[in-house]
Amino acid sequence: MPRRHGRTKNYQSNRYVKDIKSADVWSVFKIIADFVQGFDELGDLGPSVTIFGSARVDETHPYYQMAMELSGMLGARGYNVITGGGPGIMEAANRGAYEYENVESIGLNIELPEEQQPNPYITKGRSFDYFFSRKVMLVKYSMAYVIFPGGFGTLDEMFEALTLIQTRKVWGVRLFVIGTEFYAPLIQFIRDKVLAQGMIEESDLKLIILTDDLSSVVSEIEKSLVSQISTMEQQGLDNTKYYKALSSYYADKHAEGGSE
Repeated sequence: MPRRHGRTKNYQSNRYVKDIKSADVWSVFKIIADFVQGFDELGDLGPSVTIFGSARVDETHPYYQMAMELSGMLGARGYNVITGGGPGIMEAANRGAYEYENVESIGLNIELPEEQQPNPYITKGRSFDYFFSRKVMLVKYSMAYVIFPGGFGTLDEMFEALTLIQTRKVWGVRLFVIGTEFYAPLIQFIRDKVLAQGMIEESDLKLIILTDDLSSVVSEIEKSLVSQISTMEQQGLDNTKYYKALSSYYADKHAEGGSE
């Protein structure tokens, strides 16, 4: 059984299996509670960016430093930062935004052997019982998704985000992949195999913006704000809390003479 600081830690995997496999009607209420509380707490956040990445890098790692730098750039411009709430890249992203009092550094945590404790740089936190409800909250209220290097969980989140964008379940959201050396072989595989065999379109491949230029990422995210607001107006969502938060942010920035 995993140990931390000399203490035995009992994980709730058995309870999770029982909830899912037994078709226990009470687990439905737990799932609903995850969604309702997430919608209620995050719906009026204003412009936010979700940053994904490995839990297994420390503060000396170059990608940790890049994540902290990017989130600091976003925080300085008034963007909230959302992460999975754990250590590694998630901690770095929360850490970069934490010093800016006018933004939220949000951690949406889930208990796992390698990342069961929320990092200390969170101003608004929420713990989820289920992966699927947590992933909905990680992507639902974001202007953009930024994918740093990571393992299975990060790859799962990246491809789920790509699927949402490709199928237009979300509109106006950009996906940035940071770590050209790390991800170049994966992008090449997608081009040589997935695209070449007709399983995606050329336009689908262009949904992935692979770059290490953090300033360019911030600039493109700011451009997408107008697109998000316009899309919500066209879809009749201009009376929602989220639309009002975005439009209020845009109006304030416009009054100040634009972004930095």
